[in-house]
Amino acid sequence: MKTTSCGILIIDERAELLLGHATGTANWDIPKGGNEPGESPVQTALRETEEETGLSFTAGDLLELGRFDYQPQKDLVLFATLTERIDTSLCFCRSHFRDWRGRMQPEMDAFQWTAFGRVPDRCGKRMAALLQRLWLPGLLQRLLDAGHVARPVSQRPSRAGPPGTRSA
Repeated sequence: MKTTSCGILIIDERAELLLGHATGTANWDIPKGGNEPGESPVQTALRETEEETGLSFTAGDLLELGRFDYQPQKDLVLFATLTERIDTSLCFCRSHFRDWRGRMQPEMDAFQWTAFGRVPDRCGKRMAALLQRLWLPGLLQRLLDAGHVARPVSQRPSRAGPPGTRSA
């Protein structure tokens, strides 16, 4: 039985794609992941993006791209959004996994805007092939033609912590 992951291509007007570095690998990736019971694909994509980048978008910010064969046992439902350039230092990942040494690690440990031409060199083989098939320059034009620029909210926790607490 095939599983489904849902994700968002976050694109800026400079023809760049926001990618996160997949911890412990050489690859960069888009925010994506599996659905929770009762979630629609758009709800999953929004939640996964917030968990993996700290950026919060709305369903109205997204253009649905469709369902794609991604891996033999996994499909990928993709959405795209055009956004103003985000300072990647505002991005953070709050979803974690246990590495081979038993340490908890964030799924993504760095974020970077990547020019469309460099995306195939940074992403894993399957993701690179899918993104080339989607033709990112044409996708950017579709988003520009729609005339809507998303302004995501960063959900980055304050370093000072909640009111009434002190930083260590």
